[in-house]
Amino acid sequence: MPPKQKSKVQPLSDQEIQQRYTGFQNEMQALAGKIGELEQEADEHSLVLTTLDEALQEEPDRKCFRLIGGVLVERTVKDVVPALQTNQEGIKKVIDNLAEQYKAKEQEFDAFKRDYNIRPVDRA
Repeated sequence: MPPKQKSKVQPLSDQEIQQRYTGFQNEMQALAGKIGELEQEADEHSLVLTTLDEALQEEPDRKCFRLIGGVLVERTVKDVVPALQTNQEGIKKVIDNLAEQYKAKEQEFDAFKRDYNIRPVDRA
């Protein structure tokens, strides 16, 4: 069996390299933005759950309002807390998934930069 050879990088024009470089940057920026947005939403869920835990202990049948699809609905604390916990867990799973995608994209970007010998230029 012959030894494995490194795959030859596909020759690209300078313009194509620039477009792919910019594409990688844009994709990574979009992923980072979405991760930040979801982390903020998870923090908001934590804050609400912390507040409602006290009410759940003292008055589980207390009125509670929740915004669902743009409609404000009346529920009880004991109904809302489990739904919020489920939502929070789902958000955390999505954040983990997006973080893995970001890491994979980052590795792909690093390989691209290495293959095409791209180095950042200091602009002073």
